[in-house]
Amino acid sequence: MQDLTRPQWQTMRQAHREIVLPWITPRLERRSRQESHPVDDFLFEYYPISANRLLIWHPGINKTLQALADDMADFPQTSYRYLQGPDGQSGKIEISQDWLAKNQGPALLLKDFLTTTHSRTLRSGCFGLHEWAMVLGANEVRHEKWPLRLSQTQIQATIDEVGLRCTHFDAFRFFTPVAAPLNPLQLTRIDQSEVEQPGCLHANMDLYKHAQRFAPLFGSDLVRQSFQLARDIRSVDMQVAPYDLAELGVIPIRVETQAGRDTFAKMQVEFASRAQQLRLEMISALESTWTPAEIAG
Repeated sequence: MQDLTRPQWQTMRQAHREIVLPWITPRLERRSRQESHPVDDFLFEYYPISANRLLIWHPGINKTLQALADDMADFPQTSYRYLQGPDGQSGKIEISQDWLAKNQGPALLLKDFLTTTHSRTLRSGCFGLHEWAMVLGANEVRHEKWPLRLSQTQIQATIDEVGLRCTHFDAFRFFTPVAAPLNPLQLTRIDQSEVEQPGCLHANMDLYKHAQRFAPLFGSDLVRQSFQLARDIRSVDMQVAPYDLAELGVIPIRVETQAGRDTFAKMQVEFASRAQQLRLEMISALESTWTPAEIAG
């Protein structure tokens, strides 16, 4: 157990906020103007996680904070508790035992899910065509404010040539009725744990969702790394997409060509490597939180 002095953890919290503010401020400013950005706003809209939640600093498991009672205002009351010291003037903040008990079951299920995903062979070769499958034959598209840079004929021809190879249900569920039957795996939520694999862009973006769900346990360093990875993946996701986002400065990766597919495949492997390291860190944190007897029980 690491005991952090009040100046130590306040310095860490301030450093966290300085890193995060440039990520969330543009989002909050756009919301005040009722504007949206198809790349930068995705993580705040697709996942039910507000920008302000990213601002909250979490020390992580096996850390206690020397604190004053008023410091508790900076921590979620549902997941932290304040233990008053013998002098009555100071105390410590730590993760709530009630929160740990309540979240043990879901956390251990996540550990199994991450472990299984981590152990699978990386599958590349989807070339980001999930976004293409979401517009194939559609009269309306998800990002209706932005035109397609390719015709429906070109989209169909590329899918016919390359094929769809999606392994992630939360992408597959948005496929158009024309595109869904073309995917070799007819995915469902039930079998997600049986097909999730470490090369999938969306599976690797989901690490941010997992990190935020158990942020008190994982700590903000891991949350930030997961968010940064998800941001980077989303940027490439939309570079590969068939939308014309030139107005936003998005340079397309033309996966309708072999050169574009080669570029994407290299990036996909790099993202997978970063994601696999984050999975290992999450698994380690989850395993260290409960004793083997508690896990077995």
